[in-house]
Amino acid sequence: MNRRVTWLLWIALAAVWFGTLDQRALVRPDEGRYAEIPREMVASGDWVTPRLNDFKYFEKPALQYWATATGYQLFGISEWTARLWPALTGFLSIVLAWWTGRRLWGALAGQLAAAILASSLLFVVLGHLITLDMGLSFFLQVAWTGFMLAQQGERRESRRWMLLAWAGLALAVLSKGLVALVLVGAALLGYTLLNRDLSPWQKLAPLHGLLLFLALTVPWFVTVSLANPEFPQFFFIHEHFDRFLTAVHRRDEPAWYFLLVYALGALPWTLLLAHTLLKSWGRRVPGRFSAERFLLLWIAATFAFFSISSSKMAPYILPVFPALALLGGRHIAALSRRAWLIHLAVLATLAVAALAMAPRVLGMAGQAYSVEMLQGVVNWLLGAATVSLASILLAMWLVWKQRNAAAATVLAIGGCLSTSAGLLGHDHVSSYSSARSLATQALPRMKADAPFYSVLTYEQTLPFYIRRTLTLVQNQNEMEFGVTQEPHKWIATVEEFKQRWRDDRPAYATMTLAAFDDLAVAGLPMTVIARDRRHVIVEKPEAPAAARPGSDSADCGPATSRPCNGAPR
Repeated sequence: MNRRVTWLLWIALAAVWFGTLDQRALVRPDEGRYAEIPREMVASGDWVTPRLNDFKYFEKPALQYWATATGYQLFGISEWTARLWPALTGFLSIVLAWWTGRRLWGALAGQLAAAILASSLLFVVLGHLITLDMGLSFFLQVAWTGFMLAQQGERRESRRWMLLAWAGLALAVLSKGLVALVLVGAALLGYTLLNRDLSPWQKLAPLHGLLLFLALTVPWFVTVSLANPEFPQFFFIHEHFDRFLTAVHRRDEPAWYFLLVYALGALPWTLLLAHTLLKSWGRRVPGRFSAERFLLLWIAATFAFFSISSSKMAPYILPVFPALALLGGRHIAALSRRAWLIHLAVLATLAVAALAMAPRVLGMAGQAYSVEMLQGVVNWLLGAATVSLASILLAMWLVWKQRNAAAATVLAIGGCLSTSAGLLGHDHVSSYSSARSLATQALPRMKADAPFYSVLTYEQTLPFYIRRTLTLVQNQNEMEFGVTQEPHKWIATVEEFKQRWRDDRPAYATMTLAAFDDLAVAGLPMTVIARDRRHVIVEKPEAPAAARPGSDSADCGPATSRPCNGAPR
């Protein structure tokens, strides 16, 4: 591939990768949570103690919060800026895979590694959603890349690479906690035992590396602990040991769960990458460090660790994807025509099935989703499946002509575009999965200094869009720990809320449609100022009506055919 085409592909990838970040509403719960915490950092000026809805929130370290808060200050608060950190670290991960593959095994290996990573379904999705996993994955990739290159350099060069590895490890810890140490340690120990090779330990630069690691990580952990003495027990014990050893977060899945995540998340490369894993194990020169074997053991250690954990979620397995892409870049072009055609035939079958099944999404229409919403999703899914099928068929033709590298490039383009299309299609259901439309309706009617209650619910994306926190009512959501630390910031019962509501003027509240019906029937004076598929926002009427069961004020809402106080349905 000539240089001009290569640059055009990189520019096109950057345009697609970053250009769609603001085309979708934030999705609950993760996107709302991780967009809101840095917004509150900027608003409060406190960059030490993370807070969610003004409650202390110590589940994760602060690096991504700082990065996003910095983005807010530089570019303003928006969906694009909120998603910038996972998108940026994801894009840098692709660049690093290209550079590493090129350095280890040549230009073609680097190009194919980047192509595979930039088009793997789970990687593309998590590069465009606000979670902490992409930042963790990227800095772990920095760590093991520096480690591998340190094994191949002379002493001085080796130390520089190891310092990069230690820095990457420190930033991974600041991204998501001690899991980074466990994964790196397990991979190194596994490589040592299975290869009977202690030489990698001789190039770890432990003194300088450990000092750098501590210099990067310790300041925040000490500062936040001094400001919040309850932090160490919650963060180190509850969020690490309890999460791993128990089902406290209710994320227990079967041991084979991550094999299924790989099978779907590695599309369109699933079978080809599995084939390259088998080819990678046998390539080892005795007495020399094997980057391929280390990558295999990194993948195996990560799979094993999360598979035995009592807390399992699909994004956890993301750190294996850069390693899978590198091994794929090393071997995928050399796979036989037969292996390629079998894989592409399976993909073509899946694409045809997607084309046939997409219209059935309309069957989900009901209280949550309207037919119009789902029709928009179907249109995007059909477009995504069409693009995918076209790229698969073209790749088949190229493989038949024995142009495997070109086939891989075409397949990557199709995979990236089809996944991006699927993500854009999801925005058609945003009135159910996000509070953006709810906030847009309410903001023109809201006064900034009035109380705002969240009754029996907490919609994660709402505070971001209305640019303020809410007073929780009889629902702690995931803020149970914060509520125990600052109980004066919430209302324990609906009855207490009713009393405050009658005393307040003006005041606002959000609640589910069902809760609104119950309170309306109970006679609580409310005027609806915003409504979506799940929630309403109400305000305290200027002149309280004599609301009672059966009256005009109470006999209204989503359970009836009458809107409340003239609010549009």
